[in-house]
Amino acid sequence: MTAPRFLQIHTLHSYTAALLNRDDSGLAKRLTYGDTQRTRISSQCLKRHWRMADSDPHALQKLTGYVDSFRSRELVTEKVIAPLSGRYPEDVVKALDLAFQKLVYGKKGNTKKSRQTLLLGQPELAWLATQAEKIAAASSGAKEVEKAVAEWAKDKNFKAMSENAAMPGGLIAALFGRMVTSDPAANIEAPVHVAHAFTVHAAEAEGDYFTAVDDLKRDENDGGADTIQETELTCGLYYGYVVIDLPGLIGNCGGDQELAAGVIHNLVYLIAEVSPGAKLGSTAPYGRAELMLLEAGDRQPRSLATAYRRAISHDLEQAVAQLDHQLALYDATYATGEVRRYLSTVTMPMKSSDSSTLERLSLKDLAAWAASQVRVATDA
Repeated sequence: MTAPRFLQIHTLHSYTAALLNRDDSGLAKRLTYGDTQRTRISSQCLKRHWRMADSDPHALQKLTGYVDSFRSRELVTEKVIAPLSGRYPEDVVKALDLAFQKLVYGKKGNTKKSRQTLLLGQPELAWLATQAEKIAAASSGAKEVEKAVAEWAKDKNFKAMSENAAMPGGLIAALFGRMVTSDPAANIEAPVHVAHAFTVHAAEAEGDYFTAVDDLKRDENDGGADTIQETELTCGLYYGYVVIDLPGLIGNCGGDQELAAGVIHNLVYLIAEVSPGAKLGSTAPYGRAELMLLEAGDRQPRSLATAYRRAISHDLEQAVAQLDHQLALYDATYATGEVRRYLSTVTMPMKSSDSSTLERLSLKDLAAWAASQVRVATDA
């Protein structure tokens, strides 16, 4: 096989009596597929939980070479201007605030409400803070600041921030990309593509009527219920799909192949073990992947979601068999030649085609194998 370009990750996760990802009405997100309504977990929800799992043993933040980043409308306020407050005259700081908000967020950047929520890396924020401090130190009043910033900002854009930084937007931007509407040159192409996860079966939902009881209420004629509410609980076996463009990831990591291998190693753990759940205290929505199939190859990726175009029953063994069957059909039709490894809690082994070198592993060995694919991949 030639050096792999793509790593594809297919998963099956089970969650019971949980409300993992809500829509604007507070109900579980849904998706109609194959004329059947399913419950869904958005890709944004999945990515947020993986990147925010900073206390997990395999957190991205624990990787050697990790570069921090922040997503906010208050980047300038908190990371650039706040360190100047109290150290320079108030009118100087205020003038710098106005100028840098426009520089980062565009013409409408002076009000928090109109700003885009941006993701900037620590190197970019440190560079901005240094430049703001230099101007503050050289100015004696607001008008002088305005003039200095106008002159300084003539040729300044996000590209200027990235000079001499291997990962200007931080590791999170290197994985999931970013879009800056005020400066398209600052956009970072995402090498990690995440699909919305959906149940392989029809939606299983239940309205949960519940009350909060006042423990100190003494009126015997009162039932004691102080608050009455209703929410929704769902059960589901979810198919998930992630594609990683390996040369793209290595390129976004500043060409550091070993860092990219570490990212993939930890990301495999996070995908398998981190649950995308809300209502932790009342539903304990924790689950691990019951099937995880990894494929490395150089042909265009393809999801295996069509295995569930026709909804099946909520049955793990049937779901695994259905996925295996779909894989065999693709192999017989396209012969794309991916190399595969998988983990499964189902006793029945996967078969796929003989040429795929399918091998069953533990999560530890699966993550190590995924990292090894990065080490043999070509650079961007």
